[in-house]
Order: sequence, then C-alpha cells, then structure tokens
Amino acid sequence: MPLYQRIRNLREDKDLTQTQMGELLSCSQRVYSNYERGDIDIPTTTLIKIANFHNVSVDYLLNRTDNPNMNK
Repeated sequence: MPLYQRIRNLREDKDLTQTQMGELLSCSQRVYSNYERGDIDIPTTTLIKIANFHNVSVDYLLNRTDNPNMNK
C-alpha cells in the first residue's frame, strides 16, 4: 500500500479532516492534501510527526513493513 494511502487511512480512522491534520503538522490543508494524493514528497521531519501522532513506525508508513507497531 503506498504511503499516501496509509496516511489517508490513518487520518480517516481517527475521523480527522485534512485541515485538522494540517494544523497538527503546521501546514495548510492544501499541502496536506498533496501529501495524501502523492503529489509532493513528505519532508522527513513531517513524516516523523505523522508517525508519532498515529503511534506507528516510519517503516510502516513507507511500506517497509505491515506491522504498524513502533519499536520501543
């Protein structure tokens, strides 16, 4: 599953809007929407923020594993 699909699914699972995610990440709804569509690359720092917010690993977001659990 591509990165953009994973971040969309995680957001929708928490019933959050793109605007709310943008606010959490200090970006606009339009920029966040571009992340979810795969139109622009997500900066590393933002990718880490997304993973931390959803309590998943960056590897899960990047589809390097199907295990969403973070290594603690």
